[in-house]
Amino acid sequence: MFESLSTKLQNITAKMRGKARVTEADIKDMMREIRMALLEADVNYGVVKEFVAEMSEKCKGADVTQSLTPGQEIVKIVRDSLTALLGGEEGSDKLLSSSTGFNTIILYGLQGAGKTTTAVKLAKLLKTAGKKPMVVSVDVHRPAAAGQLKVLADAVGVDCYIDPEEKDAVKIARDGEGKARYLLCNYLIIDTAGRTVVDDELMGELKNISDTVNPTEKLLVVDAMIGQEAVNVAQTFEEAIGMDGFIMTKLDGDARGGSALSIRKLTGKPIKYICTGEKVDAIEQFHPQRMADRILGMGDVISLIEKAQSNIDEEEAIKSMERMMSSGYNLDDLYSQFQQMKKMGSLKDLVGMLPGAAGKVSDEDLDDKIIDRQMAIISSMTKKERRVPNILNASRRKRIAAGAGVEVSDVNKLMTQYEQTAKMMKQFSNGKGGFKMPKGFAKQAAKMGMGGMKGLPSDMQLPEGMEMPSSGGFGGLFGRKSTDSDEGTYTPTGRRDRKKKRKGRR
Repeated sequence: MFESLSTKLQNITAKMRGKARVTEADIKDMMREIRMALLEADVNYGVVKEFVAEMSEKCKGADVTQSLTPGQEIVKIVRDSLTALLGGEEGSDKLLSSSTGFNTIILYGLQGAGKTTTAVKLAKLLKTAGKKPMVVSVDVHRPAAAGQLKVLADAVGVDCYIDPEEKDAVKIARDGEGKARYLLCNYLIIDTAGRTVVDDELMGELKNISDTVNPTEKLLVVDAMIGQEAVNVAQTFEEAIGMDGFIMTKLDGDARGGSALSIRKLTGKPIKYICTGEKVDAIEQFHPQRMADRILGMGDVISLIEKAQSNIDEEEAIKSMERMMSSGYNLDDLYSQFQQMKKMGSLKDLVGMLPGAAGKVSDEDLDDKIIDRQMAIISSMTKKERRVPNILNASRRKRIAAGAGVEVSDVNKLMTQYEQTAKMMKQFSNGKGGFKMPKGFAKQAAKMGMGGMKGLPSDMQLPEGMEMPSSGGFGGLFGRKSTDSDEGTYTPTGRRDRKKKRKGRR
């Protein structure tokens, strides 16, 4: 998403970042380039004009002219302005909640925007957060609409209410609400009918449903692929029945993202969620500042950590770590790690969340098919070969390559990757499942910025209950800080082996 715009803005800000002196001509040139980048990204002309004018005034202000690092100050202004354009302060992107504890969310939108799949995606997201949602289809016009919702809901284990025989959408909504309350659900998500164009009949039906269930939240599902027409659709729905926010879909396609930048400014309503794929877990809460950082190539470490926490099996990760530390690391563990990576999303999106990594790695190196190919190679091995990789001679590798449909060189590359990982972990292992900090590692890690997460924005705050690794190399990951003088060993849970080396004693 925003790939073209992101590349252009990163190039523009990179030029300014290192400047020790910024002239009005520099600012004028930068504003012209930003204006063109936004227009090419399909951002509304009026929004671009106002955005560039405001930012130009800020860049000519005293904060920049009197700053010791004017180039950096301008980059900060671009970041803050882009954040404001996308939605401004954090908190407006959260779902509204009812004081009764029962919340009803109605999803509106044109036909083909992805309302049905979005309803299930949102329900799954709420279920993961510990809520109990139910989805209901009131689409009585599109054949098999209710059946589609039922199939998707059953696949993710979410309660669903449909009544294919009933032709009164208002009655289905009322019955669905009753069913949800009976099952003690705290969220009801209503999937409404859509049209290819907005008409009075559709608006009348949606208004009657809204008046009947008294929704806590009315969200418009907008297809990012329709460009500036999305703004016209949003304004029409707002005038007819009102809304509280948006869910942007299909941001993984060829959309240039301009509608997302325009829609917040022109309607005054926040974007609450974005959908970045067809899978049921391809939905995420929209955070204006995080998105601005990603567009400018500053990364999004918080979202990356949240993805890891929600997708990685903690118990499996601990077991894998223990095997690695006890020199028992094998290809089954590598296969498990590939599976965990695939759950977190595409490699391109993950790398884009790393500060400074955007644009530094080629698309060929970020092809998800590489992981699929490596998993296929491991799957072509016998159990013994996966657990005892040392027996993989030339003839075995030839057989494995034929079974996976790859070249022998691909098998060799995978084995090289495995051997390098195993060798690295062996340096940190004490051979008993414990962790050994090599002498001088903490000091070297500090130089590389591994301890204090060097390079992240100073104002970046982690969600409650989430902690960054502490300084001192891997100390914060394994239970305590370590220093160069430590000679003990550590288990993955942080317990210290009390055995100490006795030097010079009788």
